[in-house]
Amino acid sequence: MDFAEAKRELKKLLKLTRPEHVGRLLQWVTSSDQVQSLLTENRGVILENISEELRSILPPDAMMPSESFTCSKMEACARRAVHVDGFLFDENLLDSMCEKGKFSRTFCLQCGSTQTQDLDFLSHSFSVPELRFLFLNVLPDLSGRVLVDVGSRLGAVLYGGHVFSSASRLVGVEINQDFVKLQNQVIHKYGFDDRVQVLHSDICSQEVLVQNADVLVLNNVFEFFLELQEQIRCWRFLVQNFRRKGSLLVSVPGLETSFSHVQEKLPSDWLEELPVNYELFLTSDAEQNQAFRQIHLYRVM
Repeated sequence: MDFAEAKRELKKLLKLTRPEHVGRLLQWVTSSDQVQSLLTENRGVILENISEELRSILPPDAMMPSESFTCSKMEACARRAVHVDGFLFDENLLDSMCEKGKFSRTFCLQCGSTQTQDLDFLSHSFSVPELRFLFLNVLPDLSGRVLVDVGSRLGAVLYGGHVFSSASRLVGVEINQDFVKLQNQVIHKYGFDDRVQVLHSDICSQEVLVQNADVLVLNNVFEFFLELQEQIRCWRFLVQNFRRKGSLLVSVPGLETSFSHVQEKLPSDWLEELPVNYELFLTSDAEQNQAFRQIHLYRVM
């Protein structure tokens, strides 16, 4: 049932409802915990549908042929790490694939040996549970605020922000044109273009956007996509331009880890880290819990 059909059915229902009960029905729809729970579940279903559609057209690592530098960097650590996009493949789906022999979580230390070691999983996208955790637990109410996702790739943060938050504007900045086209297809299909926009751009050319952002999201954003000097250039740009007091920055991994990779010193007067209640969303899934703990929140001082 599409929007137009649902609208017609709702009108029919209201006409069939006795006049003295219409007010109570509308109040229940707008304030009932049961309805809110159904809406929350439905928002997750929307993201799952997008994920399923993208899985049908992208490889498990969600890499584009045009990402030559990233591909070469991944190959360099191929014996110990594998890139599996978290938005496309959650832990349950990975477990199912492993059971069917389509995927392995370990690699052989010596060909033909029984000695094995666990693979490191790398993802450049948030999974659906991580998006729910980010927008419903980590970030405050975003009504009237602008969120900028640096290196938006598949657009997972933008879609999650649309269904889980009231942000007035969600902007993705993506340097790879193939991913920009992919995101725009999803945005238009699902009607996200009322609040979502994707820019085909280098973040360092978006001074005004960064200076006016209320929330900046950085998810494994530079290390696997840029040469070292380019990473340093981007970090210095953000330190210089993301300065509006009270603005929030979400980083995966934590900034100390990111800055250590480029051997730069994290400015002590730039940001303060805010506490995140990880315990609220912890599950029996250790891998998922570890992913939650990689999400760090900072506030501009």
